[in-house]
Amino acid sequence: MEELMQYVWHHRLWLAGELRTVDNEPLTVIDVGQLNRDAGPDFFNSKIRIGDKFWCGNVEIHLKASDWYRHGHQENHAYDSVILHVVETNDCRITRPDGQVIPQIVLPTAHDFADRYGRFINNPANQLACAAEVKDLPPVMIHSWLDSLAFERIHSKADAIKERLERCGGDWEQATFITLARALGAGINGDSFERVAASLPLRLLHKHCDSLLSLEAFLFGQAGLLEGTPQDGYVEQLQSEYSFLRNKFGLKPLDNPGWRMSRMRPASFPHRRLAALAMMAYGGFSLLRRLLEVKNEAEARKLFEITLTGYWVDHFNFNAPMGAIKPTALSRQTTDMLVINVVAPLMTAFGETTGDDSLPDRAIDILEHLPGEGNRFVRHFVAAGIPCPNALISQAMVQLHTRYCDVRKCLYCRIGHRLLASKARP
Repeated sequence: MEELMQYVWHHRLWLAGELRTVDNEPLTVIDVGQLNRDAGPDFFNSKIRIGDKFWCGNVEIHLKASDWYRHGHQENHAYDSVILHVVETNDCRITRPDGQVIPQIVLPTAHDFADRYGRFINNPANQLACAAEVKDLPPVMIHSWLDSLAFERIHSKADAIKERLERCGGDWEQATFITLARALGAGINGDSFERVAASLPLRLLHKHCDSLLSLEAFLFGQAGLLEGTPQDGYVEQLQSEYSFLRNKFGLKPLDNPGWRMSRMRPASFPHRRLAALAMMAYGGFSLLRRLLEVKNEAEARKLFEITLTGYWVDHFNFNAPMGAIKPTALSRQTTDMLVINVVAPLMTAFGETTGDDSLPDRAIDILEHLPGEGNRFVRHFVAAGIPCPNALISQAMVQLHTRYCDVRKCLYCRIGHRLLASKARP
């Protein structure tokens, strides 16, 4: 709850009326100061008036006054410039090392305010804490917040690509290949797919781009999926080809790749997704060049409209043939997911790196014309009365849920701030 006290001070949400110190001196807050998220006092450069004296310095906030001593601030010179100690409970006086008493105030807050915050942060993790109240907020405020969150999410993905690019020595195609692989693995196997792609220099795949068997052997072998696999004719071919490639190029399969397939739909098995990745590298991997030429969502989807051949026409897994129904290589839902997680972030990252402002704008336009996702994060907001008209908004909802709701950062969410502030002053 100390974080709540900091929030109340920062946003001046104490009860209206005259403030007084614990020694009954009138106190006026001129400037709450600058919030400090590092070591040291909670707020820097605060300005207050106590009685007829003007003070400029730092403010420290605790639940109990005795926390000052419990934290050892009386021995830390970083706290010598504290001019006010803000507390919820005044259980002792506090002093500087020279014995000078530091002024204290018990900050008055509305009872309902703390109760509501408690309900928010103690709400079950699989529920939206503000679900019953968010629908009453002005739509323009919600839409403005979602727009900001959408940009926050896109740029966080673009930043991840830039970091990947740096690890790849500035090789955009290699970074693109790894980005695509990670997206094909989705949330559950994304890390494993990224490790496989990062273990294979793209130049090796380019050198063998006219042989689909070689490409599949590279990927399945590095993924550790050829070891101990019950053999059929196709798997034996892969094992033989990978053995040759491994010895020729000094490759080493992943240690403990961590594949997860429990309760997964067969079309999402890593085997089938790796086969799709091999097909996209067949004939030469040129996704980045083609991606940068995309003008709309229809063209973006076509980047991932592939057809699997041979063994994977009727198999989900090794030795696991399909039934009568043969699904497409990648469903419409999956291609849309790849547009969201590959096309838009790569356009943004490339545009920001090269100074081409049209690319990030085009990425936004593409997301605005894709349907919203149907994941559990989006369903929570839709059930609470917030519509999701497109993928840009669904990405904002994912960002809000994962970065704020799930970790109970209600104080830093505009929706949470609005709802909490409405209870701060009854």
